[in-house]
Amino acid sequence: MRRKLSVSIIIIICFLLQSTLFQTLAFADISPNLLIVVTAAFGFMRGKKEGMIIGFFCGLLMDIFFGGILGFYALEYMYIGFFNGYFRKMFFPDDIKLPLFLIGVSDILYNFGVYILRFFFRGNFQLGYFMIHIIIPELVYTLLITIVLYVIILKINQRLEAIEKKGAKKFV
Repeated sequence: MRRKLSVSIIIIICFLLQSTLFQTLAFADISPNLLIVVTAAFGFMRGKKEGMIIGFFCGLLMDIFFGGILGFYALEYMYIGFFNGYFRKMFFPDDIKLPLFLIGVSDILYNFGVYILRFFFRGNFQLGYFMIHIIIPELVYTLLITIVLYVIILKINQRLEAIEKKGAKKFV
């Protein structure tokens, strides 16, 4: 219960920051995607199932407030959480290289999916423009924010795991 509440609070705070504060701090109308960081981080820290669940709720928030089609972002974020869950066994909390790499790849795949499904199929074939003006700047901005946000999420996850282990020992 404590984990669900904590993760829900993290998702809501990151969504609010992404849609308010970082929209104000946007460079050339580009803001970081904090929900990608949350989804990917919990995916490789907790596994495929939890990554999918968190991805679904992050995407659902995006769908409700910013999406034109209900379920579009939920599906994309679910895939991102699931994809990152494959790397759970390779994840080491002390090493930030794998999380940065996975979050970077997740952001690129997310934006490429948005391009394909929302622009390409409508006849907008300007992938180069989309890459240079949207995907790469958002990737850089997201990775810069990831360095701080990932550490916070990692500490919260470690604290929750310690509490869960302590609670599990009481019943054994």
